[in-house]
Amino acid sequence: MSAQESRNNAVAAKKDADELINFMQYDLSDTLGTVGRLDMMGAINARIRKYHEDHPPEAGHLDALREQAVSLGQQGDILRDEGRLGPALKSYRDSLAIFEKLAKQDPGNAGWQRDLSVSYNKVGDVQSAQGDLAGALKSYRDSLAIFEKLAKQDPDSAGWQRDLSVSYNKVGDVQSAQGDLAGAVKSSRDSLAIRQKLAKQDPGNAGCQRDLSVSYNKVGDVQSAQGDLAGALKSYRDSLAIFEKLAKQDPGNAGWRRDLSVSYNKVGDLQSAQGDLAGALKSYRDSLAIRQKLAKQDPGNASWQRDLSVSYNKVGDVQSAQGDLAGALKSYRDSLAIFEKLAKQDPGNADWQADLAFSYWRTGTRMAGSDPQSKKDARTMVEKGRDILRELKTRTGLTRQQQQWLDSIEADLQKW
Repeated sequence: MSAQESRNNAVAAKKDADELINFMQYDLSDTLGTVGRLDMMGAINARIRKYHEDHPPEAGHLDALREQAVSLGQQGDILRDEGRLGPALKSYRDSLAIFEKLAKQDPGNAGWQRDLSVSYNKVGDVQSAQGDLAGALKSYRDSLAIFEKLAKQDPDSAGWQRDLSVSYNKVGDVQSAQGDLAGAVKSSRDSLAIRQKLAKQDPGNAGCQRDLSVSYNKVGDVQSAQGDLAGALKSYRDSLAIFEKLAKQDPGNAGWRRDLSVSYNKVGDLQSAQGDLAGALKSYRDSLAIRQKLAKQDPGNASWQRDLSVSYNKVGDVQSAQGDLAGALKSYRDSLAIFEKLAKQDPGNADWQADLAFSYWRTGTRMAGSDPQSKKDARTMVEKGRDILRELKTRTGLTRQQQQWLDSIEADLQKW
């Protein structure tokens, strides 16, 4: 075989390998993500990154460099879903560094500008979960600035408009957590306006319908925080109607089933606030049934484990309000067991630490009411919750809701 033939064969083999890697990185990973198989996604991502390490991009081969950044971002997604926020943030920052380099080399490449914006959002997601709201807001606004520019350059692009709506929602989430409800209202409604338009333009597009449903939920969250319970319940029901339709159309889509469970909970929250305890319990149990199935399907998915724990707490709240103290205590203990495991798994996850504090408070309070002989142990449990929130307040600061929890816990302890 001549040297030229050897080179040609090597080039052909590299091309075949690249095509296989691209299939694994996009098509196969997307399919596994839909059914919620983090274990397999992690193994595939490790193989992809190993390939990139063994075959580093040649000088000037920018598309290959982009693929390396994508694989790092996917690694971050998997680590985030496993609850490993520190390593996830590192992967996202490594990916971001590459996307910044690419965007700087070719500022006119809209695709690379979008990659950069998405990367800022992923970094912001982890910062938010770690309690770094100021850092998250900066990352989200860096992303928003790019998407506003792209959407302005091509107003007819549904993709750019959709991306812009995502950024508005992320900024709004942080504004709400910081107590800036006026800012959050504007951001969530800016997003909703875009999504209503996109869903109207393409009624058969399931992705557009899901986006619209998420926006209804975001608007409902702010309405609820402002005390507009009737308006919030309408928004949540509008969202629920869409998610029920989507989940029915594709029962195997784990993401849509998870979305449906969130909507059931939000409706239940408003029903509970309005005194409809029977309705709230049904909504919460509908959500719980979905989450039990998802958590059993992929026990390594920490996000789904957290969802399950939240659902146990919500069921317990209604049981407690209805006077079913034994049932409530069992639900709270089921929730606490999960939160203890998650908080131990990643002590740096501020959200999970706050969840654990809340669960200690709920479980301890109900324990004291159900069994007076356990009052001492119950107080110790509530104090654990208080101490976690105090430490978080010093380390990262508290969200508006977490500060409310701390205030309530300290008030409860004074009455003990």
